[in-house]
Amino acid sequence: MGIRTGREFIESLRDGRAVYVNGGRVADVTDYASFRGIVATLAALYDFQHEHPAELTYRSPLSGNPVAAGFLMAKTIEEVKFRSRAELMRADFNYGLMGRMPDFCNAFVTDLACGPEDLGVRDKRLGENMVSYYEECREGDLCLTHTLIDPQVDRSRGPAEQSDPFLTMRPVRESDRGVIVRGAKMLSTLAPFANELIVGPFMPRKPGEEDYAISFAIPCNTPGLKFVCREPYDDGRHGDFDRPLTSHYDEQDALAIFEDVLVPWERMFIYRDIEIYNTIMMRRLGFTQLQACIRGLAKLKFLTGLACQIAETIGRTEAIHVRAQLGELVANVELLKGLVRNGATEVADARAAGVPPLAISATLWVFIPKAHMQVAQAIRELSGSGIILTPTEADFDNPDIAHHLDKYLQGKGVPARDRVRLFKLAWDMVGSQFGSRQHQYEWFYAGDPYFTRNRFYGLPVVKEYKDIVARLLERGGLAKKG
Repeated sequence: MGIRTGREFIESLRDGRAVYVNGGRVADVTDYASFRGIVATLAALYDFQHEHPAELTYRSPLSGNPVAAGFLMAKTIEEVKFRSRAELMRADFNYGLMGRMPDFCNAFVTDLACGPEDLGVRDKRLGENMVSYYEECREGDLCLTHTLIDPQVDRSRGPAEQSDPFLTMRPVRESDRGVIVRGAKMLSTLAPFANELIVGPFMPRKPGEEDYAISFAIPCNTPGLKFVCREPYDDGRHGDFDRPLTSHYDEQDALAIFEDVLVPWERMFIYRDIEIYNTIMMRRLGFTQLQACIRGLAKLKFLTGLACQIAETIGRTEAIHVRAQLGELVANVELLKGLVRNGATEVADARAAGVPPLAISATLWVFIPKAHMQVAQAIRELSGSGIILTPTEADFDNPDIAHHLDKYLQGKGVPARDRVRLFKLAWDMVGSQFGSRQHQYEWFYAGDPYFTRNRFYGLPVVKEYKDIVARLLERGGLAKKG
């Protein structure tokens, strides 16, 4: 089949899936007012591949058709760089504002399919399942998303210790056809608009939690699968002037509910195996983490540009402390560019050596969240009250008050309408429901930030660093004795 068009993508969502929002079931997710903006954005991403095939596609080794660059099993540094350029081009297309754009899970299944022996160490059929699934997704240009997190019922207890063992999704029984599962998962970002849902490994499992150590993929219209969405931030009434980001990039989040859902055996990747479940994420997610860093770079460029534009529009760039503040933001972007360039080399080397790419993990889990928080705070500080006093586009169209707005809301050499539109953009990015979700999402992008950072303290390099100190102290001791 090869790459799809935007129209083909939209048609694929009219499949009878069970999506609930605002108290009712949505008959057609492509025609629901609050969903139209994000569906159009996703469709544009599919059309974008047809507009730039040389940069965004490669020839499938199976069919010879053009397929998305995000599925390339890159083995050389040149191939990793090709993937990276394509992913940055697509991330720039949506300003890095979609944390679960299709590129992310394209990279996810590619990573896992590159190492089927890791999934199939005890049952090779599970690794073979992943390779077959990867090829299905690549050839069909499917839109994928994943769900990872256990419901937040009682975090002091594991899933097997809850009042109901089926609060977290787990098997009910097996059959010749597959496994029947029941329970729930979250956060299921993009699920209302994806073709496939991957239940991925995430929370570390302990002995006795084997039933919760499973990973598989199913179509989003599978019988018994329901998605209950959070309140949409796009009300379908505000456009580019008043909600320039919300109206295009609200990718949704949902609770995935499994009511005795059949998972075919050929769609199962991890089954009741705690060791594989707990280790696969660190061993095989180089492409996935690199894509996430690239997406973070696109967003950081956008946010830094927004901060600079705000400062210039209200005449603040002559103040040395403001220039220093903006300069630090620009430096963060340049630093992240270097980390991404290095990440491409690291991922290629890590694939060859069979080791996890630690620098790119540190970039994603530690540097990017901090950099995003810093630039968001700078936007708030630079905007001041201007980010709050933002009339609507309708006010500028009202002849009774438009001339007042033109006089009192202008900027430094900038007409009032343009200045207000800029501050509307700033508010949508850091103050609206959409903006607040963006920053919460970035901070918890890879899970609890304290848990992810804790992993680095457990690395073997910590002993190497301590040995440096010990060597210096030992030298001092010898000198004293002499």
